[in-house]
Amino acid sequence: MSYIVAIVGRPNVGKSTLFNRLCGGRKAIVDELPGVTRDRHYGKSDWNGKEFSIIDTGGYITKSDDVFEEEIRKQVLLAIDEADTVFFVVDVTNGITDLDESVAGLLRRSGRNTILVVNKVDNSQRYYEASVFYKLGLGEIYPVSAINGSGTGEMLDALTAAIPEGIREERTEDIPYFAVVGRPNVGKSSLANALLGEERNIVTPVAGTTRDSIHSYYNKFGHEFYLIDTAGLRKKGRTMEDIEFYSIMRSVRAIERSDVCIVMIDATAGMQAQDVNIFNLAVRNKKGVVIAVNKWDLVEKETNTVKRYTAVIKERISPFEDVPVVFSSALTRQRISKLLDAAAAVYTRRSQRISTSKLNDALRRAVDQFHPPAVKGKHIKINYVTQLPVKTPAFAFFCNLPQYIKDPYKRYLENRIRENFDFTGVPLQLFFRKK
Repeated sequence: MSYIVAIVGRPNVGKSTLFNRLCGGRKAIVDELPGVTRDRHYGKSDWNGKEFSIIDTGGYITKSDDVFEEEIRKQVLLAIDEADTVFFVVDVTNGITDLDESVAGLLRRSGRNTILVVNKVDNSQRYYEASVFYKLGLGEIYPVSAINGSGTGEMLDALTAAIPEGIREERTEDIPYFAVVGRPNVGKSSLANALLGEERNIVTPVAGTTRDSIHSYYNKFGHEFYLIDTAGLRKKGRTMEDIEFYSIMRSVRAIERSDVCIVMIDATAGMQAQDVNIFNLAVRNKKGVVIAVNKWDLVEKETNTVKRYTAVIKERISPFEDVPVVFSSALTRQRISKLLDAAAAVYTRRSQRISTSKLNDALRRAVDQFHPPAVKGKHIKINYVTQLPVKTPAFAFFCNLPQYIKDPYKRYLENRIRENFDFTGVPLQLFFRKK
């Protein structure tokens, strides 16, 4: 199960710098996904053996001075609702502002676990000045300098102390978890209701109606799985939320809990930037992926409509194009069974293991057809490949000069693996090691 940390605060206090410090400057970082929304707002990190996801709210604020306060308030309310811990970042050079006090009031009343981060503390004088932030009534303060990293160790110690030891979800059953993810109002809950045969989830034409993640057990027509949907009624007074930030917050938790993600898009709107972001979020988390083009019943068909639509989708998600695309309608139940078949097949492929002998037969053919380009007059020789004993498909190639193998040749080898072994819908990891 994922543990989510949200970074909040008024503009220009260093939220994004802190995010980059946590997601880019430490060896403990296990993954980072640039471009999930507008810039660099989602990352995964590890400290003292505990993993957590980080979401930076910095780039979501509308760039207009007269709406800053209301926009920040929305972000804090979302963070309170969705995150497990909130990093509240303030700026020691400005002291306590009215906006800081407003945010602190929201956090105090919420009871949400909050870590007060006093940023830009890069000398002894500022360390002394940081004590003024005790007045916000949020308990201990953590003076840091996000730009050079000082003080972040103590801050992360406080965070990991709050993460339960049993945060990882232990599954006693060997049953896949399928997550339905996508932008608001593309029909995720309608699909869940169509599958479950009941109005389990509230469905309205208002974007972002669903809120709480629900696990529903499904066992019909030869399929058995848990369906993860972000279902539940929007709370009153939150109708003006930042929908983009909201959808990412919900998607992060659902994706991290799943084995296969059904990324749903609206056929009438096409593959939009946020759809691609959510798709990439699933891929970077190494989940199986199926793209469901919902509301296909509303699209006027011509000759080759499906072919053209599929080509556009694969162009948008390139270079990982080996993904099943199912054109469906949750409303009319069109191709719902085909969608389940595709998700189940991806789950099976994701857990398959290829024998070392078969892998090396394929490697020899690939290398004979196209040798790795020489670099600086040095010839690269790939000797051996084996599948690593990890949960998701990963392959180790042993060679004499792994540092000289470039991305185009890595993609070539990945494509040859996909040609020889069926990994449709499954992200692959390729590692190159010294012989």
